[in-house]
Amino acid sequence: MPFGLCNAPGTFQRCMMFIFHDMIEKTIEVFMDDFSVFGDSFSSCLTNLDKMLNRCEEMNLVLNWEKCHFMCREGIVLGHKISKSGIEVDRAKVDVIAKLPHPTTVKGVRSFLGHAGFYRLFIQDFSKIARPMTHLLEKETPFVFSKKCIDAFNTLKKKLTEAPILVVPD
Repeated sequence: MPFGLCNAPGTFQRCMMFIFHDMIEKTIEVFMDDFSVFGDSFSSCLTNLDKMLNRCEEMNLVLNWEKCHFMCREGIVLGHKISKSGIEVDRAKVDVIAKLPHPTTVKGVRSFLGHAGFYRLFIQDFSKIARPMTHLLEKETPFVFSKKCIDAFNTLKKKLTEAPILVVPD
């Protein structure tokens, strides 16, 4: 698929969905060029992997073997750590956020909220906690990083480092 086409990502995703339609949500998850093959046991995972690789071969899809990981109990997928336990935040990304000093500009607030907002599912009442900071993003609001903003900033950083593991309900 050539780069620069405005519809290329959507077209590519539809293509992947078409190619793997009978496997998706049963033995494989596909997001763009990221494939996650799974199974209840080691042997079923091997069988599912074999089916996926055969399909790739049939459809002339080329895999970058340097980016492939096989038979992992956990891995980073789209910025989240996925394991049998559930979905967790990627510690490497959270550690970067945890070391940030509080923002001194509107651009800094926007950047922090964007990064922290990526993990908003892991923080209960994220929008309520972040409200003093989001108020600074409104037009005609003077930039004053008040005590409430500092508290919100520190609370979000603390909650990110203590983020729970999200599990699928039975």
